[in-house]
Amino acid sequence: MGFSCGIVGLPNVGKSTLFNALSNAKAEAANFPFCTVEPNVGIVPVPDERLDRLAELYKTKSKVPTSLRFVDIAGLVRGASKGEGLGNQFLANIREVDAIAHVVRCFVDENVTHVDGRVDPVADVQTIQTELVLRDLDSVSKRLDKARKMAKGGSAVERAAAGLCERLEKHLDAGKLAASFQADGEVEAEILKELQLLTSKRMFYVANVDEGSLGALDRNPHLAALRAHAAAEGAAVVPICARLEAQIAELDPADRPEFLAGAGLTEAGLNQVIRTGYQLLGLITFLTAGEKECRAWTIPKGWLAPQAAGVIHTDFERGFIKAEVIDWRDLLQYGSEAKCREAGKARIEGKGYEVQDGDVVHFRFNT
Repeated sequence: MGFSCGIVGLPNVGKSTLFNALSNAKAEAANFPFCTVEPNVGIVPVPDERLDRLAELYKTKSKVPTSLRFVDIAGLVRGASKGEGLGNQFLANIREVDAIAHVVRCFVDENVTHVDGRVDPVADVQTIQTELVLRDLDSVSKRLDKARKMAKGGSAVERAAAGLCERLEKHLDAGKLAASFQADGEVEAEILKELQLLTSKRMFYVANVDEGSLGALDRNPHLAALRAHAAAEGAAVVPICARLEAQIAELDPADRPEFLAGAGLTEAGLNQVIRTGYQLLGLITFLTAGEKECRAWTIPKGWLAPQAAGVIHTDFERGFIKAEVIDWRDLLQYGSEAKCREAGKARIEGKGYEVQDGDVVHFRFNT
């Protein structure tokens, strides 16, 4: 599994349309609020040209890409933190995701209702963030009450929790996100992690634009406003046309390149969303290859060879001896592992080796 991503936004911004395009799960999409009445979960294979080309080289019997888990919930509205709208019921479903994709409407269409009667992406972002902050405030308040009661029994951890929650409550009450809050020490950091606050998640924006804007994104004033707002937060913006992505998802994979070219695109929006998520979370992909199987594996950047081996099987990490590593480009250039060895392109690495994106690895271990 690569990472899990929650999809949030106001009603009618294109969330479910995007979810359908991403996962082909066919969540119901319609022109009225609260159409998605259950949280939709889609497991999406990650497109990876490197894996495809290695599978061709090895004439492999099985090709296994890494995958992402997308969670789409009902549109949130003002007052969601207090129970307004159906989105409130499903906020808990995104507490455990790694990142949040905030879909924002950056198109004008009189036939698609906006819950506030106007298209204003920055105001929409502020509405969603306010509701997430208020929900986090509620969680922190409950944890603070518990900590104060239990601290009376002399628990050092609960005293730390009380101090943390008191500061965090003030931070959130000022309208700030939990992501900008600094815990003091390991104990507080662990308590903060256990709270699973919504605004502590890494977040990026998906700007849903009209098809006509794709070739002239700089001339879309709504996208420009969102980009300026995101830049102030240090957040990424991925502009896509969700309606077009849904059409692409319906096509046979062989027909997609021609369709993309006709729309003036070089790749589907899914690729951009995945790449942004990987960069945001600091993730990379290494590969294993052979005649039986070619497979992609996702790990955090900076992991050492034994840790990467453990993703395949815990025995690989426990009994790690060494790893043979070949860059995927060298493998394709030379055509085989044997020729890579002859050319000095195959390396034997030990426990201190930091696995790189695109490494093709054979682990050697002893159990």
